[in-house]
Amino acid sequence: MQVSARGDYAVRAALGLAAAYPATVSAQALAEEQSMPRKFLEAILADLRRADLVRGLRGADGGYVLTRPPSDISVGQVLRAVDGPLAAVRGVRPEEASYEGTAIHLQQLWVAVRAAVRNVLDEVSLADLVRGRLPAHVRRLTAAPEAWQPR
Repeated sequence: MQVSARGDYAVRAALGLAAAYPATVSAQALAEEQSMPRKFLEAILADLRRADLVRGLRGADGGYVLTRPPSDISVGQVLRAVDGPLAAVRGVRPEEASYEGTAIHLQQLWVAVRAAVRNVLDEVSLADLVRGRLPAHVRRLTAAPEAWQPR
C-alpha cells in the first residue's frame, strides 16, 4: 500500500483535531504543528468537510472540529475522504478487475489485500492513535521484527 502525501497530511490533520476535540483548531495551527503547507492543508480540510468528517466554524473561536468523537472516525475513513478507495488495481476496485488464463485467480489476491488493509485502517480510530493504544491485532503486526524491515 502506498499512502499519498495528501493522505498522510489528512491523517495528521485529523489527529490534531482529535487531540483537541471538541475544541476547534485553526488551519494555521494545524499547519504549524505538523509542518504542512497551509494552502495544501486547506484543500485537504475541504475534502474532509465534504466527507462530513470535519466542520469549519467562523468567528473569533473559529477553526475546524471533528463532526463526531475521535473514537468514531477511523483512519480508513480519513484516507478514503482524500484519496478514494483504499485499494485499486489499474484504477478500478479489486472486485471489478478481471483476468484470464494463468492470472484467473489474481482477483482473489487483490480482494484479500484490500481486506487486510481494511482490517487495519478501518479498525484503528483517531482516538486510538492519539492515545497510542492500537488494537491488539494491529500491535501484533508491528511486533514482528520483519514488519520493520524494508523489502
